[in-house]
Amino acid sequence: MATVSGASGRRFDTGRVCLDLVATGAAASGGCERLDGPARLAEWLVASRLVPCGTPLAAVDETWVARFRQLRTGIDRLMAAQLTGEGADHALERVNALAAGAPPGLRAVRGQGGVLVRTLSADPACGALLAAVARDAVDLLTDPVARAGLRRCEGDACGRLYLDTSRGRRRRWCSSEVCGNRERVARHRRRVKADSVTP
Repeated sequence: MATVSGASGRRFDTGRVCLDLVATGAAASGGCERLDGPARLAEWLVASRLVPCGTPLAAVDETWVARFRQLRTGIDRLMAAQLTGEGADHALERVNALAAGAPPGLRAVRGQGGVLVRTLSADPACGALLAAVARDAVDLLTDPVARAGLRRCEGDACGRLYLDTSRGRRRRWCSSEVCGNRERVARHRRRVKADSVTP
């Protein structure tokens, strides 16, 4: 899975395209909506590798943005319910309905130098791309091994979801370089402050 940049240049790797979509929301992006229009959605579709680079995305409009945001909300509720043990039946119905659609067809074609590259077999349709993301969520939630690795970042003011694939499953942050570093700095400051108070 591609590493995704956050609104403030923060880099993190969620491990799944469905979690990458959830990470675009204001709640997971420090209050910044990352899918704030068709151009940003088109950028995300390429960055998430749902569509190959260079794919024409002229059809992406505000309707697409609204539909992807709705799917994002449903996936976020499902993942939160998975972590807390609560139910999210309405969200599950919505994600299942979208997952039932056909994802985009893929083809391998010769690119520069004769190397095989991935392309879509037809112009991308919103419903097909939504189906691909929804299927990824269904796959994650129904795979016991993957599901066991689902985590929420423990960083202050961060609520990103990610898959913990680390050795021993000890990963605590969406990004060790950002959230992990902030935690280490805060811990150091607390120790320095405690040491300065201790006689």
